[in-house]
Amino acid sequence: MRLVGVIAAACLLSLARPAFAADWIEYKNMQDHFGVNAPGEPTAEAIKWKSEYESMFPAMVYRWQDGANRYSVTVVDYSDSEALYTANHHSADFQAAAYWQIDILGSIQYAATQYRYRPGVKVNFDNFHYINLITGHQLQLDNPNGTRTYVAIYLHENRLYILDATVTRTAPAPIIFQQSFEVLDTEGKAIRYRTYYFDKLPEQKLGRRGNDPGAGRIQPEAPAGAAPQGQPQR
Repeated sequence: MRLVGVIAAACLLSLARPAFAADWIEYKNMQDHFGVNAPGEPTAEAIKWKSEYESMFPAMVYRWQDGANRYSVTVVDYSDSEALYTANHHSADFQAAAYWQIDILGSIQYAATQYRYRPGVKVNFDNFHYINLITGHQLQLDNPNGTRTYVAIYLHENRLYILDATVTRTAPAPIIFQQSFEVLDTEGKAIRYRTYYFDKLPEQKLGRRGNDPGAGRIQPEAPAGAAPQGQPQR
């Protein structure tokens, strides 16, 4: 039965590949540690990503154009969240460590909200997802101009990955772009987990601020009796 499932999945991916996808490649990016099947080499642009609590994070956007269809992977580096949040000199009510940590912990939900609030879109799918047991979220949208947007968002080692495939009304669903996504280790190999992976916050470096009892670090450890943090499988 498992073999039948693999064959069925392969057929589905084949049908989802555009007719002119002969130029698609298995693209790997070692700078931002991801791989994806995409239409050739991308263009890359460095941007700033504004977070929920208004920190400006460094990010890269990798873009592909395949006829009228557009694909992109945005990678946001949240690893310096504490320093960036502290540098904004927030009011006393917003100086707790919880806020720079929530910027990371809520980054998937925040990114998804940016799509939900686009003017005129109709959300057809909006749900939890995972890839190689790295937890995330997926959305499917109908746009006012007749195109369709397929979004996948994952958070791994404080990097946020946002996959966006916007295709014409008659194009097949871009399954091959979404489902081929992988997070890579330092050797360029796909990271696969044995249990569900949830992001672990970076260590707090700047210490407590003020007398706010909530200024302590949010503990990333699972509660007693919970399943252990996912471990990479090689």
